[in-house]
Amino acid sequence: MIKIKPFLRWAGGKTWLTKHIDKFIPEEFNNYYEPFVGGGAIFLYLKSNGYIKNKSYLSDSNPELINAYKVIKSNPDDLIKSLLEFKNTEEDYYKIRKTNFDNKIETASKFIYLNKTSFNGIYRVNRKGEYNVPFGNRNTKDLYNFDNILKISELLKSTYFSVSDFKKKCEQTKENDLIFLDPPYTVAHENNGFIQYNQSLFSWKNQIELSQILEQLANKKTYFILTNASHISIDELYQIGNKNIMSRPSTIGGIGAKRTSYNEIIISNVTRG
Repeated sequence: MIKIKPFLRWAGGKTWLTKHIDKFIPEEFNNYYEPFVGGGAIFLYLKSNGYIKNKSYLSDSNPELINAYKVIKSNPDDLIKSLLEFKNTEEDYYKIRKTNFDNKIETASKFIYLNKTSFNGIYRVNRKGEYNVPFGNRNTKDLYNFDNILKISELLKSTYFSVSDFKKKCEQTKENDLIFLDPPYTVAHENNGFIQYNQSLFSWKNQIELSQILEQLANKKTYFILTNASHISIDELYQIGNKNIMSRPSTIGGIGAKRTSYNEIIISNVTRG
């Protein structure tokens, strides 16, 4: 098994799922879609281990994220040169955070730099759309793993990126394609409350729309794998596919963080013999 890591720290990332994803992957499929690509852990695992043999369509609603992927695909060397110019100090962090660069490479470099040096790698913007996460004081010399970035660049051939609504990408899938759906979680694990921040990213209305889309995907014989928080409301909403409850470890916070575990639900229409 080849291990290529995501180039970002990503809240809700699915690196933990790569140990189990094999059982949900069809033996053969055509093109691959991932409309909430985020850190891309599942795509990188599937692509580097030979599961994806045709085209991949990766998308997200975050334009800076998609720009970073495009730059890694087309200009990895220039990106690395740009990253080397940024210093991991509090003064430099806030200077770079408020700078608006006018080219795609420096914009991608800024996005990755802030992700790596900010507090907990959170992506959060204010009402003006400005990134407002504080400096993380991360004492590490190897922030980026440039070797890994170059390997990711090689994997991105036959991969197409877009800033797109998830509904549009789901509509584009065809019979025997595979789509992996990892939306921002609307409800908290095992609890009754909503995750207020994620409500603005992916509302309960969006969850209802996605449950209806799964029906449409099944009808046109598109393979789907959906991840979500294990919660009674999610279980009741999604009435299609096979459901599996899986436990994953999680560290909340930074220094002195509490390690706990959560249950997540995986819903798929893939059947393996």
